[in-house]
Amino acid sequence: MRKQFTFTTLLFLALISCDDFLEVAPDLQISIDEQMATKEGVFEAYSGIYRDIEVLLSSKAAIYADVQGGNIRFSPNGTTKQITIPSRIENSYNFNDQFEASDYKDYYEDSYDIINQVNILLQRFAAFDFLAAEEAKQLQAELFIIRGFMHYQIAIQYAQNYHFTTDASHLGIVYNTSTLTAGIDFPSRENMRNTYRLIKEDVETGIRLLTATQLLSGPDYSYFNKINTAAIYARMALQMNDWETAKSLATTVINTAGVVLSTSTNYVLEWERNLLPVNEILMEFSAPLASDGSVSSSLSEQYAYNSSINYGNYVASSDLLAMYSSNDMRTNMFIEANLTTSINGLETQKPFYFTKKFQGDAGTLLIRLSELYLIRAEANARTGFINDALNDLNTIRNRANLEAVSSLGSNFEEIFKERRRELAFEGHLLFDIIRFKKNVSRRNDCIAFLCDLEYPSNYFILPIPSSSTNLNQNMTQNAGY
Repeated sequence: MRKQFTFTTLLFLALISCDDFLEVAPDLQISIDEQMATKEGVFEAYSGIYRDIEVLLSSKAAIYADVQGGNIRFSPNGTTKQITIPSRIENSYNFNDQFEASDYKDYYEDSYDIINQVNILLQRFAAFDFLAAEEAKQLQAELFIIRGFMHYQIAIQYAQNYHFTTDASHLGIVYNTSTLTAGIDFPSRENMRNTYRLIKEDVETGIRLLTATQLLSGPDYSYFNKINTAAIYARMALQMNDWETAKSLATTVINTAGVVLSTSTNYVLEWERNLLPVNEILMEFSAPLASDGSVSSSLSEQYAYNSSINYGNYVASSDLLAMYSSNDMRTNMFIEANLTTSINGLETQKPFYFTKKFQGDAGTLLIRLSELYLIRAEANARTGFINDALNDLNTIRNRANLEAVSSLGSNFEEIFKERRRELAFEGHLLFDIIRFKKNVSRRNDCIAFLCDLEYPSNYFILPIPSSSTNLNQNMTQNAGY
């Protein structure tokens, strides 16, 4: 069975809503003081933050970039057998999300709620004299890293990419470094340049403080450490056009992570076993357990195929499947299932292709080593080191039984396509499309009223939910909403 660990639910965190960033009544403040008065209480809070991140990232947020970019189509409804847009993403899938009732309202609010939880701990940190020195450093390090990471997650969905303006002076996000009180604090959005600067400051502060200490039980890849933080930071740097940082960090991870790429022979087998993460995992949030020992949330909820009457909503699009040549061993990464499908009132059997990546009680994958090779390939390409870029790109291609390429193509098209093939269902496609300044082109299987979207567009990002804009007089809504 996959190694898992149980998170303790925080009493006080359940009382905090991001609708008002943080608003704690005096009687509830006593509970917070009591929670923070002991090592056990602090560790419960810290554990709860990881639990909330896993729940958030294994939710419909996991499918956002792939479904918007065109990697995903929908399986037939279990009752009607019709293929329809799931109601919970209907507006966003159509590139017509509504700020009054955004499909991703909970994602925005829950992300800031996690940040507020972090800030509560950081602001009270001086009082934690019951922690040993190494414990204190490690806890503080992870909190800073989580704060930077969560702001990054918000930024890529709610702010235009770093290169949208030549000097990144366009709107970024609210960067919250302290707890805020409704009706008193009205933070404004930073520009994108400052947003990334603040993300860097938090992550780099965390990296400086990190120790070799692991504070909670469970697999080490489920918590931020020196290696996986460097890997995530490399991803952030790539998305922010910070090519040199991305290249340097990716090289550090590749050379020192202590893991190697899955082999051609074992690649599919490692995904199929579903009992442990693939060998090249750098960070995965373990699927948490309910009180009865069952898994309480898992990424497999989105993608699972259990039987012809029990399956998830999201399967591979024909556009994605067409990306794989017949000799690409990743063609074996799909479960082909014939499902009863209603077409024009007639039921027939149609094939659908479920990814093997997240079956069983899968944990929530955050990053693995293959991505670091592709990060370094792109960073090298964009800084003129074409041969180095080709070496990393061909490492991934050769592992997939594809021939090496001798050119990266126009606008580094070969890197873009390899990222799409290798990292499918891992939450990258839309952000890659934006970074490469490409258009969304959802051809086969698209059932939206707007399938294609030309770059640049207001609708590559989501609207700030009205729960935030109505409360905060200084909040600026994204253009077009």
